[in-house]
Amino acid sequence: MARLLLPLPFAAAAAASASSLHLAASRLRLPAVSVARRDGLFGGRVVGGAVRAPARLARRGLCAGAEPGGSAGTAVSQDEAMEWVKKDRRRLLHVVYRVGDLDKTIKFYTECLGMKLLRKRDIPEERYTNAFLGYGPEDSHFVVELTYNYGVESYDIGTGFGHFGIAVEDVAKTVDLVKAKGGTVTREPGPVKGGKSVIAFIEDPDGYKFELIERGPTPEPLCQVMLRVGDLDRAINFYEKAFGMELLRKRDNPEYKYTIAMMGYGPEDKNAVLELTYNYGVKEYDKGNAYAQIAISTDDVYKTAEVIRLNGGQITREPGPLPGINTKITACTDPDGWKSVFVDNIDFLKELEE
Repeated sequence: MARLLLPLPFAAAAAASASSLHLAASRLRLPAVSVARRDGLFGGRVVGGAVRAPARLARRGLCAGAEPGGSAGTAVSQDEAMEWVKKDRRRLLHVVYRVGDLDKTIKFYTECLGMKLLRKRDIPEERYTNAFLGYGPEDSHFVVELTYNYGVESYDIGTGFGHFGIAVEDVAKTVDLVKAKGGTVTREPGPVKGGKSVIAFIEDPDGYKFELIERGPTPEPLCQVMLRVGDLDRAINFYEKAFGMELLRKRDNPEYKYTIAMMGYGPEDKNAVLELTYNYGVKEYDKGNAYAQIAISTDDVYKTAEVIRLNGGQITREPGPLPGINTKITACTDPDGWKSVFVDNIDFLKELEE
């Protein structure tokens, strides 16, 4: 099994080398990325709302109309970029966050929530430990990646992070188990406001909220990550165009003054999704330092970075191989400052095969 924590140490180092929170990657060795592969994308400088592809890319057949020795290629339009994103093979890989007592959290997740500990690794030289937990293997399931930084016992969750969603067949039974194990229930089982779905809310030992959603058997029990945003239409537009997600549904709740949008790469009953929540009149949130980011798979981190730039996203870690392991990633923030990391599909599978 691989030993890869995908983005944080290097994304953080690029943004702030003084960071004391280490969320690092392993030291596996994979083949270095080639120059041809690195240049094999449609990205260049943005001109008039499109990406201007350099002539060297035209010579590789990635843009039309450039002369072999010319200095400019054909502009790649936003529509063309979006078309590539739609064809890219993407899914949510894992969600990364920090905990103050790793063993206690693992015990809660396995005994109360039914997750399995998939792998665990300690990096003493960088003073942190990771644990991956979920409901199935990482090559086919969305999982959680817990990070414990030596000596740090608590974090500020902030007001921006909402909750994780878990689909269970019997919410009341799960709540009873949580109570029996000494867990905290913040909302008793019952119908969701304005609907019929039976839900409940619990908290893990670090205060992260989990929404328990009553559903039949599903291939993806870890089914939601809820984040609050200051402009829902802007966020939807970004995740559609830059991330290639689909708006699965949108619901306004004027009685309770909030609107939600479900975004993802497939139907909610079979895939993990991102739940964006807009509370009327609230434009900004405190993100704290507990929740970190979501990792997403891609066939090409270089093209991914260019599409993100084209749609107004900020690249916080330039695309390329991670030092020491050569797994290619790129990291970015959305218009609200939420972080995401894109990971090369082939490299990720190689990691898991080790």
